[in-house]
Amino acid sequence: MPEVKLFACSASKDLSREIAKQYDAPLGDTTLARFSDGEMQTIINESVRGSYTFFIQSTCQPHDNFIELLLWIDTAKRASAGYITAVVPYFGYARQDRKDKPRVPISAKLMANMFTAAGVDRIMTMDLHADQVQGFFDIPVDHLRSEAIYIPYLEKQDLSKVIFASPDVGGVKRARIYAKHFGRELVICDKYRTKANEVAAMTVIGDVKGADVILVDDLVDTAGTLCKAADALLEKGANSVRAICTHPVLSGKAYENIAQSKLSELIVCDTIPLRTDVKEPKIKVLPTANLFARAIRNTVEHKSIAALFHG
Repeated sequence: MPEVKLFACSASKDLSREIAKQYDAPLGDTTLARFSDGEMQTIINESVRGSYTFFIQSTCQPHDNFIELLLWIDTAKRASAGYITAVVPYFGYARQDRKDKPRVPISAKLMANMFTAAGVDRIMTMDLHADQVQGFFDIPVDHLRSEAIYIPYLEKQDLSKVIFASPDVGGVKRARIYAKHFGRELVICDKYRTKANEVAAMTVIGDVKGADVILVDDLVDTAGTLCKAADALLEKGANSVRAICTHPVLSGKAYENIAQSKLSELIVCDTIPLRTDVKEPKIKVLPTANLFARAIRNTVEHKSIAALFHG
């Protein structure tokens, strides 16, 4: 069995340490040097020849983090690593998965091409914005599902009055998984945007009177959609509204929006580190390290990844 090497990149240091702890292996020794203009140089301070090599990096605030991850992949490839996997808990640019207007890029496809060009053999990620983004890669993609995190958590809660909701039409499939698993109803919040990150109107499709609503989404960015959805659901007679969103992008005025919103709770995963200068009591973080560690082990041992999560 080839040696397994786990490496932490800049954006996911804490998560990488937890994954290594769950995997029961040390993190590899690396150095990230920078020239005075900010240009990066990646250095691996130990042999990776012939090894299973895993680089752990979420591409939140994607510009530097994407380039850094590509440089680590190239470093390992040129050092004769046996098999290189990019563990990307949050895959940035996945929202740009189609041409929805003239003269715009399909950025998710471009990023997939860049990974392949760098020499990675496999991608491991969680809750892509759309499942079809997997098809942009010409290499295997292990697409982990956050149901493996949220369903055990929700099974310990009182769900007797719960209805699951999708904050937009595109997320119906995701919310339906929870509704079907728990045998609960599903409603849809149909949003209308005038421009990116700004919701102009929200319509609730379904009856939520007297219900405790759980909104299900893959990410929360400015939290504008969630806040408007919560307002709309409460106006329709819901008792309470909380949300589960895998990736806490939380840009712009997100923390302020959540604090001032009618959401009772926002449950996220630790795929993206939260700001350390802001403490928002409504936000609860669930760990993903055990799931990623088990997925890495199954990859190395050529076992099923699908067996790790529900559905």
